[in-house]
Amino acid sequence: MAEYEAATEQLKRRVYLGLREGNLAPRDVVALACELLDWFHYTDAIVEVVERNPAEVSPAEMTALARRVLDDVGFEPGFDLVPERLETLRAALRIVARDLPTGGIEGEPEIEILEDWFPVGAGVRLADGERLNCGGPILPNMCDDPAVALTSLAILIQESLLEWTWQVWPVCPRHDLGVHGSERDGAAVWWCAGDGGHTLAPVGELARALGHRRPK
Repeated sequence: MAEYEAATEQLKRRVYLGLREGNLAPRDVVALACELLDWFHYTDAIVEVVERNPAEVSPAEMTALARRVLDDVGFEPGFDLVPERLETLRAALRIVARDLPTGGIEGEPEIEILEDWFPVGAGVRLADGERLNCGGPILPNMCDDPAVALTSLAILIQESLLEWTWQVWPVCPRHDLGVHGSERDGAAVWWCAGDGGHTLAPVGELARALGHRRPK
């Protein structure tokens, strides 16, 4: 079973890279479909790839079939295959890091790839070495949209700090309630539930809302 998973994973990666880089090899698509069929994955796309002569399948058709096969098996490329997702997450961390001094957290945090999780995701390591990954890591597919990446990262950091310090952060000064990272109208904000709900501040602008001077 482990050998099958390793072999199919490598084939999935090769097919995905072929699609991404525009040099898809039909033999890789056929090999992946055969491996999947051997392990009782029967979908229309997989069966069609196996049954048709690759020489008679146009590049456009093979590309469409390859995408369907990857979709059928739920393949999600990681940060290593889609590095722009990691760059989006790092950019999000630079934004939410501006809020950390309001919670007594100093220094520059870093994104940490969590190779020991499945699927592989990302957490945060603070300057003092503390690891923040409460609730599970940020998955690569959460980083296609910058607002979703920023919101997810704010929630992960907030929940991890609560577990670590046993202190609620951030807190709305008007309602004395803990606020939460939330996506509102396509933007990541710190949201307070008081008085029917309101935005305390955009993520990254917490110091201004709390009357703190942002460190230079």
